[in-house]
Amino acid sequence: MTNLITVMTAVHPPSAPYLADAYKSLLQQELPAGWDWQWVIQEDGETEEVSPHVPDDPRISFGQGRQGRAAMARTIGLSRAEGEYVKVLDADDMLTPGALARDIAALTDDPAVGWATSRVLDYLPDGSTVGFNQDPPQGPIERGAVLQHWQDHNYRAQVHPATLCVRRDLLLALGGWMALPASEDTGLLLALGAVSRGWFSAETGLLYRKWPGQVTSQPAHADEVEREARFSVIAARARILASLEGRLFGGA
Repeated sequence: MTNLITVMTAVHPPSAPYLADAYKSLLQQELPAGWDWQWVIQEDGETEEVSPHVPDDPRISFGQGRQGRAAMARTIGLSRAEGEYVKVLDADDMLTPGALARDIAALTDDPAVGWATSRVLDYLPDGSTVGFNQDPPQGPIERGAVLQHWQDHNYRAQVHPATLCVRRDLLLALGGWMALPASEDTGLLLALGAVSRGWFSAETGLLYRKWPGQVTSQPAHADEVEREARFSVIAARARILASLEGRLFGGA
């Protein structure tokens, strides 16, 4: 029986043409013996503009639904996720060779690790790349460490949520991605960090495409009122989850 890792992608029409590059990066993955990937692509909306860009591969499950932004698309897509682990891959990003194998190793080697992340490089329009200067050392990330760093560094985590790979059961227990117009992946990352140890791979696992049409480059993403509200509820959720240790599921 083949073990599966589900790659989860939310997509909208402007980013659909980049699915070809994301697919190419999936085809380059070499997985451990007995493993394969499933790619769940969920359109945020019900247009006719995305499906022509979806590759023809039996390992791909494509779905559509009411428009509600990335958090809702990914969480709806979970209904079709068959893998033990769920790996995030934004439609416009690309995995590096070996990324999935490293995630699988991190989660199978230590049952106490609930999620894994990796080094990321910004992929600029001219093809050059830029790294991040606050990467932690390779190894485990203790509970609470992501929230603390995020609060101490102007709301920027030391690991990138776009590289996240997580145990599906843990992802479902936390309700999927936060119901926010943006930063939904950061909200999930901080929640995971509040209840479980994580892992960071110092080897680059993702090329994070920078382009004018991406959601995070739009003016609304930087609106201060909304930004403050997003970050307030993200932090509150993480703190409350951390405080529930020992009291969940009828504990003392």
